[in-house]
Amino acid sequence: MAGLQLSLLAVVLTVWSAGKDSEASRHDDGAPPSKIAVVGAGIGGSSTAHFLRQHFGPEVQVDVFEKGEVGGRLATVTVNHNDYESGGSIIHSLNLHMQEFVKQLGLKHRRNVAGKTAVFNGEEVILEETDWYLLDLFRLWWRYGISFIRLQMWVEEIMEKFMRIYKYQAHGYAFSSVEELLDSLGGSGFINMTRRPLSDSLLELGVSQRFIDEVIAPVMRVNYGQNVSIPAFVGAVSLAGAQNNLWAVEGGNKLVCSGLLRMANANLLKAQVKSISPIHSGEALQYHLNFTTAAGAGSELYDIVVLATPLQDGFGSGLEFHDFTPPLEQMPGSYHSTVATIIHGYLNTSFFGFADPRLFPFASVLTTETPTLFFNSVASACPVNISAGFRRKQPQEAGVYKVFSPQPLDKSELKTLFRSYYSVQVTEWQAYPHYGSSQGLPPVELHPNLYYLNGIEWAGSAMEMSSVAAKNIALLAYHRWNKQTDMVDQIDLMHRIKTEL
Repeated sequence: MAGLQLSLLAVVLTVWSAGKDSEASRHDDGAPPSKIAVVGAGIGGSSTAHFLRQHFGPEVQVDVFEKGEVGGRLATVTVNHNDYESGGSIIHSLNLHMQEFVKQLGLKHRRNVAGKTAVFNGEEVILEETDWYLLDLFRLWWRYGISFIRLQMWVEEIMEKFMRIYKYQAHGYAFSSVEELLDSLGGSGFINMTRRPLSDSLLELGVSQRFIDEVIAPVMRVNYGQNVSIPAFVGAVSLAGAQNNLWAVEGGNKLVCSGLLRMANANLLKAQVKSISPIHSGEALQYHLNFTTAAGAGSELYDIVVLATPLQDGFGSGLEFHDFTPPLEQMPGSYHSTVATIIHGYLNTSFFGFADPRLFPFASVLTTETPTLFFNSVASACPVNISAGFRRKQPQEAGVYKVFSPQPLDKSELKTLFRSYYSVQVTEWQAYPHYGSSQGLPPVELHPNLYYLNGIEWAGSAMEMSSVAAKNIALLAYHRWNKQTDMVDQIDLMHRIKTEL
């Protein structure tokens, strides 16, 4: 959700959005599917609708069900006549799935407003950016030795392997599970990284405990609201976003979701799907969806269904599965609660050791894992529409700040962080999986032609991860419908792609 700039790490995650030509899909009788349902209109559901349209062609009816607002966990709030991101905030500069979406939709990159980052341990600022890059590097070396170099090389190696997915998808290959996908990219090493704590992996690399405590832990706290015991692969995804080379969409990242639905010519239904049941007619299988709208109850039959909303108990999807043989099991695990508070007021810089606010140079402050600290980060927020003359408010001025915390801030905590304030808006998100609450990765295929997108979040939760999962499910659904088994779960794909070339 958060991705505060931390230019201590330099990682490249290159993604490429490409698809095969849209062509009429065939089934046993040569007919394409008539109707496809997508449940959820966040970035995962909207990009799934887009990719389904690419692969199944213009004749298929694509219905997207959304009980809340389009965008899901990409959302904005209004403060003092300006909108601010309260959900997913940043995108890596080379996340080309998102780049391609923005290009196709005619959207623009939001102008970047520079700002320095610091790390606070509850008593003092222990690490800070300056205006001099070489000075920052020297300070890192002096305090942590070569830990930051080891970390950078490790993350770059992981991301270089992960980038293979975009070559595979460009050639039309799909995977029937998250494990199969990860294995094709990094072998058993990637799968093991989803089971092993980040801290253990870093210590084995020779990264110092001090570096983990003072640099890695603050990044995990702001990005996932969790500590360094999260899985190593999740941590690598998080660290890939901890740098300066980030961007966002002018007008709000949620515009990508609504734009993709329009581009896919999808039918958006403001409805909550209550239950799904398989309907057999001879050898044909369809799914009966019962749903409720403001006008009342309804139902429809679909050939293919994609669930793009978390199914874990407690998330609130309200979705039930009826008449499946064998019964579908409840998804294990839970989602982690993160609170985003948007505050218009005067930051109390003396809390961070700066009695004179005019001397406070930081746009964002991350925190170490300290029992007395009640927040994960605080940052000067920029609106989703940035004019040419926009500048960040100085600390001595009333500004808009975003605070991430594990619990809603009470009045005493607000008074600790702010000298005074005009308004407070609180958004409580079940933003990410609670890593460690489940063993293993959720399935992608729940039943023939019934797919689950959000299992990818248990390997790594980010906008681009959801887009990758959406592309994979669209390809998988297409190949399953056409019985193209040679395009699913193939081994040694790099060699295979080279021979195709």
